[in-house]
Amino acid sequence: MNAKQKLRAAVCDRKRLLSPEEIHRRSALLCARVLETEAYKLAEAVYGYLPFNQEVDLTPLLQQALADGKQVALPKCQGKEMRFILISDLSQVQPSPFGAPEPIADGPVAAHAHALVIVPGLVFDRRGYRIGYGGGFYDRFLSREPGHPTLGLCYDFQQTDTIEPEDHDIPVDTVFSI
Repeated sequence: MNAKQKLRAAVCDRKRLLSPEEIHRRSALLCARVLETEAYKLAEAVYGYLPFNQEVDLTPLLQQALADGKQVALPKCQGKEMRFILISDLSQVQPSPFGAPEPIADGPVAAHAHALVIVPGLVFDRRGYRIGYGGGFYDRFLSREPGHPTLGLCYDFQQTDTIEPEDHDIPVDTVFSI
């Protein structure tokens, strides 16, 4: 097991120790923090995700974005590609083959050039580089569609000083942790 795999395993183990109440509390604080950012206030669209494996729960943020009249889109993976599908209700999802919630529909595909993208990750460093689940979906998406403001949200134990990036890694603009 290499260093990246060990770090992934350690963080996954630590996340499993979080109670649902702790996830809810921390997620609510992180979502409130995002709602105060200029990136959120200026965004006409928010590309997010619904939680899987004790991830930060973006539900309050996405519900507020819908209430604020912003377009909201969730990721859907098809093969090695990920597209964001517009949704009007957070219940329009089903488990993907990996178990993560994804839109039931295959469209409409979101196409907002400057949507705020909330990027999941297992570990983030201070520069915004991250270790994800190993599929490379977000790095491919962000390299295909540069120009999106990006945020990473995580628990404090998911932050580290430095991750050695690979050539294809694209850092997020800002990381919030709690």
